[in-house]
Amino acid sequence: MARIDFAFGAPDRLRMACEVIRKHYLAGRGLVVYTQDKQKLARFDRLLWGFDATAFIPHVLADDPLAGQTAVLLTAADPIPPAPKDGGLEPWLVNLDLNCAPGAERFERVLEIVSNHDDDKQAARERWRQYKEGGHSLHAHDVSGRA
Repeated sequence: MARIDFAFGAPDRLRMACEVIRKHYLAGRGLVVYTQDKQKLARFDRLLWGFDATAFIPHVLADDPLAGQTAVLLTAADPIPPAPKDGGLEPWLVNLDLNCAPGAERFERVLEIVSNHDDDKQAARERWRQYKEGGHSLHAHDVSGRA
């Protein structure tokens, strides 16, 4: 089963996802970002390009011809873990959907970022319950103090 990390209290869920992805990308880890909401995925794509003037995080859609050479993949389809790049670290899943990502158990680790919005918190509680019932290892982190 996967380790599922919930980061609760994010001031801005998508911006914090950008920060998390930058941290892991710089550490050499590949990531798959999932949401079935194609509009949210497009917003996140634009945000990832411009959330920081000095950051560059190469990313493409998972079905792009360059996906095999790109560390961060975005998908609205069932996420599939790619092979690690050049014998590197196993890719992790970043779930930006309000539901559990299909096939989460195929990933070593799943990152869930939760804002303070009531709808987001309620959806996260349901995902927590489902992951727990699925036998995953759950971990909670309070990120409300981060800018």
